[in-house]
Amino acid sequence: MTHKPDLAALVGSRICHDLISPVGAISNGMELIELSGSANGPELELIGESVQNANAKIRYFRVAFGHSSADQTVGEQEILTILDNVGIGARMMVDWTVQGTVERAELRLAFLAILCFETALPFGGVVSVQREDGVWTFTGESEKLRADEVLWAAMESGDLPEDLAPAKVQFGLVPRFAKAIGRQAKVSRTDARLVVVI
Repeated sequence: MTHKPDLAALVGSRICHDLISPVGAISNGMELIELSGSANGPELELIGESVQNANAKIRYFRVAFGHSSADQTVGEQEILTILDNVGIGARMMVDWTVQGTVERAELRLAFLAILCFETALPFGGVVSVQREDGVWTFTGESEKLRADEVLWAAMESGDLPEDLAPAKVQFGLVPRFAKAIGRQAKVSRTDARLVVVI
């Protein structure tokens, strides 16, 4: 029997990894305030930015990795707010063109797919998200596209590499959640464009 990665453990590691930096920055900001004895200045700005970043990631991860029931939906404005806040200072931008509310299970799949694109656009780029007749299309474009063939193939097949890293756990979750709603991811790419249809 082929060994399968422990996705639950990977999710925990992924969340901890992504939250440690902003939380550390908050701590550093507090130390600067204590040393300077100042009630305002760049120290508070650092804290404010870090808190905003941490909150945005927590909200995003709650959708991407959290539990969802069949009747839950998320409004368009809330989705746009989450994406806008996560995008502050990020190299990769998300162009969300889906209108109206989205079922939480569908949104989880979309947010996980967007996380996959982060690995392919490390130097920046744009991911356009569209949905037509219930089908999601994600198009990532960058002059420096770097797509790991093994991971993107695993997204299609659901056959995960044994050494799947915590930062790549989303590649294991996309096929699992897609299958749960009767879908399968299809991936195509060129030198500067990566397209995923679910």
